[in-house]
Amino acid sequence: MNNQHPVYTLINECHDCYRCVRECPVKAIKIENNHASVIPEKCISCGTCVKACPTNAKCVRSDLEKVKNLLISGKDVYVSLAPSWRSVFENSAQKMIAILKQLGFKDVSETAIGAQEVSIKSAQLLNETESGLWISSACPVIVEYVRLYKPEFAKNITPIGSPAKTHARMLKNLYGNDIAVVFIGPCIGKKNEADENDDLIDVSITFEELKIWITDKIGDISQIKKESYYEFVPYSAHEGTLYPINGGMNQTIKKVGVKPNVQLMEVCGISAFEKALENLDADKLSAPIFVEALACESGCITGPCIASNNASISSISDIMQKVKVRDEIPIEPQLVVNCDYSPKKVETSKYSLEEITQTLKKIGKHTEEDELNCGGCGYNSCRELAAALLDGVAEPSMCVSYMRKIAMRKAAAMLRCMPAAIVMVDNNMNILEANDSFMKMFTGDMYEIFKSRPDGMTGAAIDRVVEFSDIFRTILKTGKDLHKEHYNVNDRLFDINAFTIEPNEIVGAIITDVTQTETTREKISEKAKEVISKNISIVQEIACLLGEHMVETETLLNSIANDYDDKSDEDKK
Repeated sequence: MNNQHPVYTLINECHDCYRCVRECPVKAIKIENNHASVIPEKCISCGTCVKACPTNAKCVRSDLEKVKNLLISGKDVYVSLAPSWRSVFENSAQKMIAILKQLGFKDVSETAIGAQEVSIKSAQLLNETESGLWISSACPVIVEYVRLYKPEFAKNITPIGSPAKTHARMLKNLYGNDIAVVFIGPCIGKKNEADENDDLIDVSITFEELKIWITDKIGDISQIKKESYYEFVPYSAHEGTLYPINGGMNQTIKKVGVKPNVQLMEVCGISAFEKALENLDADKLSAPIFVEALACESGCITGPCIASNNASISSISDIMQKVKVRDEIPIEPQLVVNCDYSPKKVETSKYSLEEITQTLKKIGKHTEEDELNCGGCGYNSCRELAAALLDGVAEPSMCVSYMRKIAMRKAAAMLRCMPAAIVMVDNNMNILEANDSFMKMFTGDMYEIFKSRPDGMTGAAIDRVVEFSDIFRTILKTGKDLHKEHYNVNDRLFDINAFTIEPNEIVGAIITDVTQTETTREKISEKAKEVISKNISIVQEIACLLGEHMVETETLLNSIANDYDDKSDEDKK
């Protein structure tokens, strides 16, 4: 048994969009550190999250290496090929068999021959039933859904193995229990089926995996010649090839033949199936009712790994055209696999109203009016999100309205506390947002009135508030940011930085009143000039005084020197 769940997340590619949570029919997703991961014990492997993920972060486990190892082991490996292959590969049966044989398989058989046996057994079961509900066991995803989420209806699943399990048993009976069987189809759920029944199906791979393998090993398949003698073993399928389309199984049951009072119904999609079972008391049904339930809309031809972009109508047409009708269908099956589908209910915690209410407060839901139930988090209601938070599989950041409120509060706090005036204007030249500094700076006597309004200046015309509204109009037209330094308005100077927020839609501006700053600068400049002037005068006076003193000193010294020279001459005489 493979320990890795068939569906997993590439964490680095997951970008907290919560789309997988929204799309998952059973909410088998856990959000942790803003990344979504699959909860294996809750997952039904429907593949909805794989198809829905916009970044391809949800992936399907590849089992190609396991198949290749089987081929290397020397075992005879047979293919159980799902009937939907005809809507994916534009090849004849002979060409398809030739391709698979080149990959190394011993032989190829159609899963549809197992489906035929299942239909015969199902018809037999219905003919023996007087009343009650039977749910088809053909779709492993539906079976898993019932066992986990509708356990009260587990007893109503037909106790017959799926076509894939029945077919695998047929092959092993024919060719020996030592052979290996590889199922190939469009279904992720079949990987679970193989994991749980590895005595029958050794490995299950998808059509997508098969295409990758063909490309890597063979490349251009047009070079492969079909061999006229290649045929499906042990024989080709007939009405069983209808199974992958909605209502296909019921058509085969009708061909087998059922009593007139037997009612055959078809339901496609988990959501539709859930609604079909809503408020149903199966014990009160007066006639035998058989529900052909398929997890995928339109049937297996729209499976999560169908690996085809063909329209469903075209795919249905291709399958219906290639059906080979038998002249006579046996009333007894050659072989079936008996199965007991016991419940394995997912246990969910029950929380009190107080616990839910307290948790709602953590995401800003203080009253019923606060509970928007917008579904942005992926859950159907705010209370479902609260329960998920208590379960530890969700995070408060998943609530879009809560995060928006926090972001707005942070932005409002920053705007409110900034000393500079800040304003945002729309393309109709009306104010969207203005902080307190802007109102103080430009509203004058109207400040108290605007401040008392819940929306402040929202909706006011900018050209009636400031005299430089042309700046906003210019930016809305050009999309270019503007910076005005020392912009003079009524003897006041402003530094204006205006910029685009949304091109041609919203502009913003940060405005600083620099009037006082410039006045202060001028005063400082005048003082500096005055000090410099005084200093120059003082220096000049000092220079003059120093000059006079030097002249007197020089005269005195010259006098002393002359006197000294005269005395020296007298001594010489």
